[in-house]
Amino acid sequence: MKSKATSFDIAYQAGVSQSTVSRALSGSPLVSEQTRKKIQAIAKELNYKVDKNASNLRTQSSHTIALLLFEDPSSDDSNINPFFLSMLGSITRACANANYDLLVSFQQMSDDWHADFEDCHKADGIILLGYGDYCAYEEKLVKLIEQQTNFVMWGAPAKNLDAVSVSCDNKQGGLDITNHLLSLGHKKFAFIGQATPDSPEFLQRYQGHSQALKQAGIKPTQAHQLDADFTEQSGYQAALTLLKNNIVVDAIVTGSDLIAIGVIKALKEQGVAVPQDIAVVGFDDISIAQFTHPPLTTVRQDTNLAGELLVNSLVSLISGEETSASIMPAQVIVRESCGTV
Repeated sequence: MKSKATSFDIAYQAGVSQSTVSRALSGSPLVSEQTRKKIQAIAKELNYKVDKNASNLRTQSSHTIALLLFEDPSSDDSNINPFFLSMLGSITRACANANYDLLVSFQQMSDDWHADFEDCHKADGIILLGYGDYCAYEEKLVKLIEQQTNFVMWGAPAKNLDAVSVSCDNKQGGLDITNHLLSLGHKKFAFIGQATPDSPEFLQRYQGHSQALKQAGIKPTQAHQLDADFTEQSGYQAALTLLKNNIVVDAIVTGSDLIAIGVIKALKEQGVAVPQDIAVVGFDDISIAQFTHPPLTTVRQDTNLAGELLVNSLVSLISGEETSASIMPAQVIVRESCGTV
């Protein structure tokens, strides 16, 4: 049985993006008449039909934005990564400034959220927070794109998908924080955090870290990279493994502040002084980072700017305007956990 044609098939034959196909078939003035006719002819040839029920979100405005949070394990009962809690506030303010209501919901991978929020007209568009592992839910993103859903994502851009994302320059942040440690005289490094395509943000931070080491004439080794997710407990366990395996380091770069907090706890319990024996740095600059002991040197992601960019990008999509990915600069915040020269 021949599979049903999709908007991606039309885009391929027309030599345009999937978003251009969606706009052409919905009558957007942003598409030239010549391109529109070409796309319409290919759609007719492929017997492609637009799902009117699924695309009604563009014409039936609720003036509401849906914020879908992926439920994370946490040390408290919130099940929200503290980094996203701070971003939640900025998104709320940005929605108010744009005269949109905000609908917040937890959504797991198994939930049919594209139907809940698109087909039922609960919202004009969707913001996705905490869905860093694009490999696990790429199929659902494709479904959102095919249904012409207006949505933006926080995190590293998803490869091979015509989706708008807002992210921090993770690789530059990893490079800058490592260069800061190098400038303080540190020479033996470990990186604690996932460094695989399934964790694209951590991977980019690790790539920046590795680049800084190579530029300094230090060869990164696999033994000096230990996996950990975003939690304090994973950082704690990874640090214990590092010590157990007698891996000698004088600086630990981590994928997140929560990992760094767990690392510091483990080192202290084992009688290792921070930063006198081993320097530790994080990434995110969550609010607790300045109150750890010692206060945590980290890379700041501007959550206020992130919220504004996410909302403004989504509002632009809802209005039928061309919108591209945004990458925010990373800023090293120096505190006491990395030591001094």
